Formats: sequence, structure tokens, C-alpha cells
Amino acid sequence: MQKKVKVLFRHRSMEMGGVEKVILNLLNNLDREKLDLTLLVSLYQGELRDKIPAHINYVKINKGKEDFSKNTLINNLQLVFRGLKIKFLEIFPNLTDKFYLDQQFDVEIACTYGDYDSVLRSANKNSKKIGWFHSDITFPKLQPAVPTILKQISQFDYFIFGSQQTKDIFTQTYPNFKLPENQVILNAIPIEEIKQKAVEFVPDFGTKDPVFVSVGRLHSRKGYHKLIEVHNKLIKDGFAHKIIIIGDGEEKDNLENLTKMYGVQNSFVLLGSLLNPYPYVKNADFFVMPSESEGWPLIIADTLILQKPILSTAVGGIPEMIRHLENGYLIRYDADEMYNAMKEFLSNTDVIEKIKKGLENSEKQFDNQKIFDAVENIIIKLAQK
Repeated sequence: MQKKVKVLFRHRSMEMGGVEKVILNLLNNLDREKLDLTLLVSLYQGELRDKIPAHINYVKINKGKEDFSKNTLINNLQLVFRGLKIKFLEIFPNLTDKFYLDQQFDVEIACTYGDYDSVLRSANKNSKKIGWFHSDITFPKLQPAVPTILKQISQFDYFIFGSQQTKDIFTQTYPNFKLPENQVILNAIPIEEIKQKAVEFVPDFGTKDPVFVSVGRLHSRKGYHKLIEVHNKLIKDGFAHKIIIIGDGEEKDNLENLTKMYGVQNSFVLLGSLLNPYPYVKNADFFVMPSESEGWPLIIADTLILQKPILSTAVGGIPEMIRHLENGYLIRYDADEMYNAMKEFLSNTDVIEKIKKGLENSEKQFDNQKIFDAVENIIIKLAQK
């Protein structure tokens, strides 16, 4: 019997997000007869932290915020202690391997650029290192980190781009950069699971007006602040509708304050993070993604599976999934374009019917087994070198 390849995925935590869903999908579907899989998280934290399959060796370095005291003083002390421990292990990365990992690995995988340092500085110098990249390298807020990211990329044995557009932007921006051996691998979509979850309940939207739903982390690059402004203008111009945002993040307070400033807190609702957002997607009238930057967002693929008309900015890998005015509607990251497109969705039934027609065979564009096979082949071949 062929010896299993020992694989270590390193990641910060399992908060709800696209990368975390990719990790879960891979852990659930990579061939356990060929691969011995371990997931190491720096923080045992997030909505998905207890969703790791039982056959995975799951290593947690620090407790999550869910496990901390409700007492403010004790909670702050716990956070300080955890922060010091994280910093200490960053300075002495060998100690992570010594105290938390009881085996050597053939392949180590950094699931996003935030994990590059921990993989590259692993005490296991003989393991092959894979880096995964889901971002737009030209995104303005990423620029302070880009010199370090470029230096790190060159050190990997293999590199995976999460979308063709992500790779194209990278190679156009840095045409002389010598990439390691690399490949574009799209994210797998759990099609049947999404369909089942979408019918678990029917949400009450509390309105007869058309409803737009969006799912995403509350981060400035997601464009929700711009969406609030556009929503307010549409309401003032007589286009009644409601917007529901599912997700959490550092922009929550800012967004809530913005809805209050415009007086739209009842029609622009921040629902928070949900383990199952799919009934909202399925039962809303439309899906909207106003992002300034994306990689290859799983929620767009999920929404295509549920055959919901999508209005989205044409960023990252989204144009690889959506064909404008065929199975969705693409715009630039621009308030006027967003306003006009939403107005179109609210008033032009012909456009919506055309898009719905184009959505009828959406799931045929996703081939999950091909994706899992590609990842397995990379890992196995790399381990054999």
C-alpha cells in the first residue's frame, strides 16, 4: 500500500469567510486514502471552528474569544496574554512545531497571504511549501504589505491562484516577477449541500417591497458604505426596496452609524453572521455584491446555484462566473453605475426575466471533482520531488 502524504494546512482561525469555506471543502473532500491531513489554527475561533471533519487532525494553538471570560477585566487580560503568546511564537516559530505538532509533514499549505510567514518559517525545512493567493495584488489597501508578499511568494515550491483574473492581474502588474511553478484552481462548490440548506426555513423579510440580499464580511473593501448611499438615493427617488446584509466584521459600527445618519436603518438591515445564509439568498428577489475588490467569491457561485439574479461589480474572478446580461449584471465600482443598475433591477422586468432564463443551467459550470483532483495531484507530485 502506498504511504500517505502528510499534509499540514496552516490558518489563523475559522471565522466565516470564503477562504475558510475553501479549507472546509478541501478537508471534507480530498482523498483520505492518499493524504493524511492536519489543520493547525492559531486561534480556535469563529463560526466554523467546530465544523472540521472528524478524520482531520485538528491542532489549536490558542483559545478563541468564544472561550474567554465575560468579565471585562479578565477578558482583557486573556486577550493580552494571548497576544503575547502569538508574538512569542512568531519570534520563535520552531516552538510551534515542537509543542503543537508531533510529526513531520511532506507538504505545508498557506491558505492565504496571512499564513505565508508561518509556513515559510516552519521548523520543518524539508517539507514542500504551497502558497494560495485569492486577492487582487493591485488593491490599494494591500500595497503596504505587497513588498513582503512578493518576497514570500518567491520562496514557495508551488503557488496556487484562486482565479484566472487574480493571476492575470498579478502577471500584468509584475511581468518580470519569477513565479514558482503555479496553477489556477477555482474553489469547489458543495452544490447539493447548498440546495438542501436553502430550504431549511423561509425567512420573514418584513416587507412586500423587493429585497436585495448580500453576504460578506463587513470590511471596507466590500463596498457596503457605498451601497448604503445608493440605497438612500433610490429610496428618496421613489424606488422602494429593502437590503439585508449577512455578515460581521470591523466595519459594523461604521455601517450602522451610516444607516442612522441617512435614516435608513429599517430598510438597510445588518443581520450579522449566520451559519446558513442560503434561505435568505433563495427567498430574496436579488443578490447584490458591491465590492471594490474580490478574489473568487464562493457566495457568487452559491447564488448562481440557487438561480438568483445577481448584480455585482466586475472585480476579481466574478467575470469568470457571470456573463453580463446573460446570467447576471456587472458594473464598475462606481456609485452612479450601482444606482442605475439597481434601478434597472427594480423597474425593468424584461432584464430580470432574461437573467433568470440564463441562470437555469448554472450548476453545470462547476466541476468539483476536477478541482479536488487538481489539488491532490499537486500535493502528491510535490511530495515525490
